[in-house]
Amino acid sequence: MDLLVLALCLGLGLLMLLATGLWVALGLMAVGIAAILIKVSVPAGAVMATTVWGAINSWDLAALPMFIWMGEILFRTRLAEDMFAGLAPWMRRLPGRLVHVNILGCAIFAAVSGSSAATTATIGRMSLPELEKRGYDERMAIGSLAGSGTLGLLIPPSLILIVYGAATEQSIARLFIAGVVPGIMLAGLFMGYTIVWALLNRDKMPEADERVPYLERLWQTRRLFPVIALIAGVIGSIYAGFASPTEAAVVGVVLALGLAFATGTLTRRTFLEALRGASRTSAMIILILAGAAVLTAAMGYTGIPRALAGFIAEQQFSPYALLAALTVFFIVLGCFLDGISIVVLTASIILPMVEAAGLDIIWFGIYLVLVVEMSQITPPVGFNLFVIQGLTGYDILKVARMTLPFFCLMIVAVVLIVVFPELALWLPQTMLAR
Repeated sequence: MDLLVLALCLGLGLLMLLATGLWVALGLMAVGIAAILIKVSVPAGAVMATTVWGAINSWDLAALPMFIWMGEILFRTRLAEDMFAGLAPWMRRLPGRLVHVNILGCAIFAAVSGSSAATTATIGRMSLPELEKRGYDERMAIGSLAGSGTLGLLIPPSLILIVYGAATEQSIARLFIAGVVPGIMLAGLFMGYTIVWALLNRDKMPEADERVPYLERLWQTRRLFPVIALIAGVIGSIYAGFASPTEAAVVGVVLALGLAFATGTLTRRTFLEALRGASRTSAMIILILAGAAVLTAAMGYTGIPRALAGFIAEQQFSPYALLAALTVFFIVLGCFLDGISIVVLTASIILPMVEAAGLDIIWFGIYLVLVVEMSQITPPVGFNLFVIQGLTGYDILKVARMTLPFFCLMIVAVVLIVVFPELALWLPQTMLAR
């Protein structure tokens, strides 16, 4: 009972600190130090110093700033414009037509950026004006963009999978491989819904464009070659075993710089802007990881995670009941925190429960990212909603209503991955068995 009271007090204390606007990382550290001072007699300062150093002194974590820098460089190229031009001719005869370019464009850009916000902003700047000009339904255009932008969290190289791997000491390469099939599945669900919606709402679709000759479509497809080469260089090197995720991240930076130079967008100004943007984002994420590590160490000293895991085991909850409760918990948490903060904040508390329930930690990482994806489009703190609000000027609640069908599709994806865990585990098991 003492541990339960302590856990509730620490949780309320953290919420109060976050409500004041304090940085998430500092709030995590403060609560962790308070837990140590209250419950155990070890020196809190020494624990914090060694824990922070151990958390950030990780070779796998070096991939994080590299992938962020790669995304920042690509954000300033013509990559989105080239993808739109290369994909559009092939989508004209499919129900929903150019709306599918939103979905496929986000899926492709997610495979080279790893960031949900960067994917949404980059594709949105190109697609929304084009779809509006051609008379596509505004709700569908904005909703598909916000929903598909979340693919940046799941399709590798995913920044949040790197964070999860670092926080839980799991193989980042294995997590990347596990995210491929669920990412394709989610994109397929979005495209399927778009097709059904277009067939049921023919009056809201613009007139079909003129048929593009086959040879012209092939010629336009050449504009996809740079991004395909980039994906092959980064992801292919990991899957083929030629490079670790960290080494592949460096390969991605070099290729991104080459692509920026080839498109004429690599200038001294854009280079420095990309470097500054990557430095700020990387520092923020690593500071959050350090704060979470302090809280994790404090929880270990207090014994709260072990007590919670024991409580779950005593209740004999089924894995489905546990996952249902966790899904609701993460969705509510996502209304107030960003995805990375959710992962590092809950990892030390949730994982003992997950292990006690007999769930695979790699699979749980993919499940967690799918649920966290929902937080990107839930008000009041949905990063993708903020990005689209900046692009369109609409109220965030209006954008959220437009995105609701795609939020429901994410729930369907979570149900599918829970019922069929092989969706996440089959590919890594197959590739590692070779």
